[in-house]
Amino acid sequence: MSEAEEEALGAARRAAQDAPATPESRAEAAAARPLGHGRLPDPARSGLEAFADLLERLVFTPGRNAKIALMRRWFAEQPDPERGVGLAALTGELAFTAAKPSIIRTLVESRVDPVLLALSHDYVGDLAETVALIWPERAGVNAPPPSLAEVVEGLELASRAEVPALMEGWLDTLDAGGRLALIKLVTGGLRVGASARLAKTALAEWSGEEIGEIEEVWHAVAPPYLPLFRWLERTGPRPDAAGAPVFRPLMLAHPLEAAPDVAAVEANPGDWRAEWKWDGIRVQLTGAPGGRRVWSRTGEDISGAFPEIADAMDFHGVIDGELLVIRDGVVAPFADLQQRLNRKVIGPKLMRDYPVAVRLYDLLLDGEEDLRPLPFTERRARLEAWFARHAPARMDVSDLIPFTHLDDLSALREGARDASIEGLMIKRADSPYVPGRTKGLWWKWKRAPLTVDAVLMYAQRGHGKRSSYYSDYTFGLWRTNADGTRELVPVGKAYSGFTDQELVLLDRWVRNHTTGRFGPVREVEKAFVLEVIFDAAQRSTRQCASRGSRGCGRTSRRRRRTRWRR
Repeated sequence: MSEAEEEALGAARRAAQDAPATPESRAEAAAARPLGHGRLPDPARSGLEAFADLLERLVFTPGRNAKIALMRRWFAEQPDPERGVGLAALTGELAFTAAKPSIIRTLVESRVDPVLLALSHDYVGDLAETVALIWPERAGVNAPPPSLAEVVEGLELASRAEVPALMEGWLDTLDAGGRLALIKLVTGGLRVGASARLAKTALAEWSGEEIGEIEEVWHAVAPPYLPLFRWLERTGPRPDAAGAPVFRPLMLAHPLEAAPDVAAVEANPGDWRAEWKWDGIRVQLTGAPGGRRVWSRTGEDISGAFPEIADAMDFHGVIDGELLVIRDGVVAPFADLQQRLNRKVIGPKLMRDYPVAVRLYDLLLDGEEDLRPLPFTERRARLEAWFARHAPARMDVSDLIPFTHLDDLSALREGARDASIEGLMIKRADSPYVPGRTKGLWWKWKRAPLTVDAVLMYAQRGHGKRSSYYSDYTFGLWRTNADGTRELVPVGKAYSGFTDQELVLLDRWVRNHTTGRFGPVREVEKAFVLEVIFDAAQRSTRQCASRGSRGCGRTSRRRRRTRWRR
């Protein structure tokens, strides 16, 4: 390291130490305050700074119920439209077409020495937090911090050319916590451990309304959700979703693992129905006078990614099913479906090479008639009759599997992998369709996972709470080439399955055994072995030489670390 770089690194460390209120220190102090003591956030703070306080406490609050309590207080104490904008941010409903994450880097590079920025980014780990900490104060700025509503309105109305000046002005008026919240809003990555479902759960607990009722009207309102809050506070009518293609919360299953649960199925097999658990993505198809939607299992509108499915939805109803790539009636591996996911542009060639269809599981609404309270067997009969009448293109009905004993299904389950089937679903014949996971009604009996001992090859810092640790790991397997030489080939990455204590130890090992660097990625000695559990593997052109391997390898699906073999 040159003398100039050493001086820059020292300056970065001194700046971090001298900062009066970093996001982390403020979050730790906020999290230490017991719930129920004092207002949250401080009413003297602006909407964006109050939202920053909320995000910091969510990051450093591990418990689900405690996170719900924090969001409940936000809904109770913040005025309109601030609480609605905050709700939209927490549920991922905000998107700014003119504001791109690259703007943040361009702005900070214009205000901070590039060497200092690079070293600070390496020291902190997360770019958003780095910018929030290192952003230099501008003398003479006395404008008040913006509210959440001001930020959203400004970004929605501004052109792409106007956004940098807007962002720079706001960053100058905010403290480190407010800057971090602003950057997270723009980049769309809050990473505070609070899902959209958890935010809606908090909204339900705060208002006393059923979460299913909130889900029913969710897509009938838009941020900042003023009609929704008026209804929940009993000062306005229930938002009218009539005619709108509304998402209904999906019914989910518990794993069939515990001996008492297995015994309950074995004792009365006639009370249960079995069907395949196809290896695709769960979707809900909603056709209504007001439009057509293909929803993901979390309620995200993915119609634009699968236009051929939306075009085939010439019906009025709501159907639960599985999105698959199907060629000539044969279900393709999940890897083929991945080629269609998260695509911004869907062209004719992509649709031709990876043709999708939906295998139908359940009929929730037939026209305006709600079938969810009916037993599964009745809904299934209605689904088959509905399909016989409509026969929509790119759809078929998932077969039921006859069985008289659980052993009959066990043999089928063992052969599921070769047929690109994830396992089996076992459903009570009399079960209504209820949102969420209600134990004892539906079971998922998945095929057994695979395990392999793999070598740690590369490590990269995580995000959010884990941004200070090397917690994203690339691992590989040894391959013998035709000439007899052995080569370590990358096969995947793992992010989960580690305790906080293990992360500390692994982070220290990575730092002490680094052999090379590729930007934010560290190559390490090939001496640390992990047992990795995964669901499937396929050839990959992404696990390639860009990270030092001479060839391409395979990638695995649903990876997680199970134990160290070191």
